[in-house]
Amino acid sequence: MIELLIVIPILFTVPTFFLWIQFEKAGRKGWETLIPFYNLYVFLRIIKKSLWWYALLLFPFINVFMYMLMLVEMAKCFKKFGLGEQFLAVVFPFLYFPYLAFKKGEIFVDPDKREEPKKSVVREWTDAIVFAVVAATIIRTFLIEAYTIPTSSMEKSLLVGDYLFVSKIAYGPKVPNTPLSFPFVHHTLPLTKSTKSYLEWIHIPYYRFPGLGTVQRNDAVVFNYPAGDTVSTRFQSNRSYYSLVKKFGRKRVWSDKRNFGDIIYRPVDKRENFIKRCIGLPGDTLQIINRKVFIDGIENHNPGKPQFQYYVFTDGNSINPKILDRLNITEGGRTAMPGEFVYMLTSEARDALKKLPIVKKIEVFNTPVGEWDRDVFPYDSLHHWNRDNYGPIWIPKKGATVTLNAKTIPIYRRAIRVYEGNKFKVKNGKVYINGKATDRYTFKMNYYWMMGDNRDNSADSRYWGFVPENHIEGKAEFVWLSLDPNKTWLDGKIRWNKIFRFIK
Repeated sequence: MIELLIVIPILFTVPTFFLWIQFEKAGRKGWETLIPFYNLYVFLRIIKKSLWWYALLLFPFINVFMYMLMLVEMAKCFKKFGLGEQFLAVVFPFLYFPYLAFKKGEIFVDPDKREEPKKSVVREWTDAIVFAVVAATIIRTFLIEAYTIPTSSMEKSLLVGDYLFVSKIAYGPKVPNTPLSFPFVHHTLPLTKSTKSYLEWIHIPYYRFPGLGTVQRNDAVVFNYPAGDTVSTRFQSNRSYYSLVKKFGRKRVWSDKRNFGDIIYRPVDKRENFIKRCIGLPGDTLQIINRKVFIDGIENHNPGKPQFQYYVFTDGNSINPKILDRLNITEGGRTAMPGEFVYMLTSEARDALKKLPIVKKIEVFNTPVGEWDRDVFPYDSLHHWNRDNYGPIWIPKKGATVTLNAKTIPIYRRAIRVYEGNKFKVKNGKVYINGKATDRYTFKMNYYWMMGDNRDNSADSRYWGFVPENHIEGKAEFVWLSLDPNKTWLDGKIRWNKIFRFIK
């Protein structure tokens, strides 16, 4: 609370302190720029705008857009009607307005007395496009953004081809780390395979505005892929850079451009967007026992529709495709063994298949306890874990301290070194963080454990570990369109029963 009492007045002072001389030229007192809240009222009086503008300035995120408009109006008061001049006023106000203040011949013109230049058709269209781009950028950055589901990791809760809205204000929108970027694209310019869509010479540290709440257990969350900090331009995030290095060696991955392309680093906000369900919260101890998830020893019941991999044994006949379509079974098929099939099934689909006369037996695929999957996080021989039997693992919490030893170092090393930016070294059995020997570490951020509802076909926290809070983008709220990629428009491409639904 004390921090807010200090920070909020500063935030309402910064937008006007560089307008001191402009205020004086408009007939006001320069010191009025330094009084929080009152300074913006005076600003509106100078540019002759209604007080309802002030009301909008009190709303987070909308106030950013309103403030940009105020800067444009102030520039017009000094006869700056050019698009380039107004761009400088909006993007670099703390430099542009002091420049105008000390430039000779710059006179303030009252908005009621100035003559607006007649705009050409081209200028009118340009202004309209710029306004639309700025408005849309603010909305998708701070309020709500549209996403599509490209993979089946959330089947059957969210389907491939679902178009959904993600709320940025649910958990509080993040300030972009790379604010200078090509609008409406993520990390790569259109019509290119690897050209960055953003500039990195301005990098803003992580900051999140207050939101409507915090991440809750079982929320469907959109986040930046934590292992996507380094990528192969050939594989992008379809195969992580770290898995490629593990399989082929770092030297080949970096030198063999024909097979791996360039190896590039991406800032947090430009890493691939993933959507999973938040299973573990900061401070939880998570364990998976025979596919069932336990949090602090209590079984977690998923509100979605989880499905697992099953062996289906028949009398030799295949299951009618119409039955598979009716049961919404979309993944799997015949194996090399006669009468053996492998399908991804929900419990409802499994029970329905059991009733078919041609089905003799259905067995769930389960990797037994102690069978080590080397692709499972944290990839070391002290933790013989697999996708079906995993943990227990403690999820880091901001302010909590963990003891560092041979068993915990593999689990928390990446969080300490990469996500929290420390120098981490193990030498002669001792841990050195930022050059100091220690056996403890106190976390600076909260972390989360994400898993897909399609449990046996999901690259999730079991494979790449924790999701730091600065990677969280928003909460998946609403599906407004659902298209079946395997069907044509004439064959029922639109899933009418899946549109306009809230996400559970």
